[in-house]
Parts: sequence; structure tokens; C-alpha cells
Amino acid sequence: MKEIVHFEPLTASRFHTYIEVGKKAYAQHYLHLWHKSNAAPYLMDSFTKAVLEREDTDANTALFIINYNRKAVGILKFTVNCELHPFSDKEALYLDKIYIQNEYTGKGIGKKVLQFTMLRAKEYQKKVLWLDTMQNGPALQFYFKNGFEIHSEKLLHFSGVLDEERPMFVLTKKV
Repeated sequence: MKEIVHFEPLTASRFHTYIEVGKKAYAQHYLHLWHKSNAAPYLMDSFTKAVLEREDTDANTALFIINYNRKAVGILKFTVNCELHPFSDKEALYLDKIYIQNEYTGKGIGKKVLQFTMLRAKEYQKKVLWLDTMQNGPALQFYFKNGFEIHSEKLLHFSGVLDEERPMFVLTKKV
């Protein structure tokens, strides 16, 4: 059977699935960033019905459930117009979230997510696709392998993040 990756635009009837899948994937990959593994500040900022209701009505935000063989296994969020010096908001698309549950990593889903997002960036006539990633961990090598380059550095801003885990890279890829 051929594995199929499908990007399901988020609808209100699927908020619960987005929240459940997103929280699980985040916990599997990122709890080590937080003091006593307490990611509540981030989870409350990202995975509540109120947050999704607000984001869902924002034409600048695109939210998707990532399905693999008809099973929800991850989430995708990008911001259509989001400047990154020297690119204006009309020139840059920000890839905000790619969270894929651990048991589905290594199956080519992440690469399909990047291809899907790059196609959207081309449709919007963007010059650059950009994202933030931790300076340590497997995601950085994945992005390098897929053509991203370091643009700048920043710090993760949420309270409760361990100081040694705050450094991030801003990565870019030309569209």
C-alpha cells in the first residue's frame, strides 16, 4: 500500500483533533525545553479552542491537520504574510509549526510538509520561506538537508523555558 500524506485544512469541527494531535506531538519532542517539563505556557498559547477560533478567522493564518494514510498524525501552521528583514511581509511566508507524532517521524512526512508549504509560498509569490528552530536537535539537520540556511539567531521567549534551551536559529529558504 502506498503511503499517502494529506493536508486537511482545519475546520471548527476538527479543532479537538488538531489540539490533541498537536499537544501529543509537542510533548513527544519538546518537553525537555521546559523547567520540570511544564510546557503549559506554550500549550495555552497554541492549543486551546479560543486560540484556534481566533487563528481560524485570521486570513493571514493557515492551519492544517497532517494525515498519514487517513490518520491524523501531525499539525501544520503557517503565516502567509510575515516579514523577515530584509524581506517585507508580502515577500515572506513564515512556517510557524510542524509537529509530527514521534511514531510517524522518519516516514518522509516532514519532507512532504516542506514541499506542500513551498508550493503555497510559490502560489503566494513569496521570495522566501522562513522558520525558527532550536539550535540543538534533529530538526536543525533536517532543515539543512532540505535546503534551509541560517539567517540569524534569537531566543525562545516563553517563561519557564530552560536558559540553555532558549537559543534558536532563524532559517530561510529561497522560494
